Amino acid sequence: MTRCVAATILAVATAALIACAETPRGKDGIDHWRRAGSVEPTIVLQAGHGDGARSWAPIYSRLAARHAVLAFDRPGYGGRAGTRAGRDPCTIADEQHALLQRLGIRTPVVLVGHSLGGRYQWVHAALYPEDVAALVLIEPTHPDHWQRLQAEAPAMAAVVEVARLGFTSTMAAEFDAQDACLRERLGSAARAAARRVPARVLVRQDYPALERGSFEAMHRRLMHAWLDLVNAPRLDVVAGAGHYIHRDRPDAVMAAIDEAVAVALTNGARAR
Repeated sequence: MTRCVAATILAVATAALIACAETPRGKDGIDHWRRAGSVEPTIVLQAGHGDGARSWAPIYSRLAARHAVLAFDRPGYGGRAGTRAGRDPCTIADEQHALLQRLGIRTPVVLVGHSLGGRYQWVHAALYPEDVAALVLIEPTHPDHWQRLQAEAPAMAAVVEVARLGFTSTMAAEFDAQDACLRERLGSAARAAARRVPARVLVRQDYPALERGSFEAMHRRLMHAWLDLVNAPRLDVVAGAGHYIHRDRPDAVMAAIDEAVAVALTNGARAR
């Protein structure tokens, strides 16, 4: 669940859930993006549901001092026009793949994703494994999240359904399509490809009062279940962090990205 949804719950369904986006500096008429730094591999940042490129502000400049980095707004965020294209994870992965090609970014890259953006990055690694040197997933939304939420924490699921009434059209489209395409395009071969990519999975330690109980128990189980989907040595529980780990503990996220880059470079040297 994104902070936007949590904020809506705490505010008893605030009228609109418009979060955290800005217009990045690059603009080619199709994409809103920001690119900085020069040390490859490039770090590609994918924000979560309701968020745009601005959500990476706590670490963007620090990343750019060490690495090449790309952040962008998906259609419908940061002043960018919406789209009639599907908002399912596979379409969003296809769009990111096309953006890397359009900007001439050399692959493989390190994909970093937060929340639903973590699912998008995992799907990208499954569909385009040649693009990806490593994954860093921050509180990633598990493929079974919505089904398990409804079954194991129905009261929270009901609140989220009420919150959905305040979503923008883009947010609603992403929410409704979050499970679409996974069966059709992520078969056993694609999932196996994603499991070969070195990964780090960062999860929070802290839950607000409203999320304790059945939701917290379900969420913790699903975070551990990511270890069956990706090639991560462990689950990294980040002390003092809530859902937005890159805001609460940017040092922990920076360390995970640095480690992922080091692994990617080592593997690249071996491949040569």
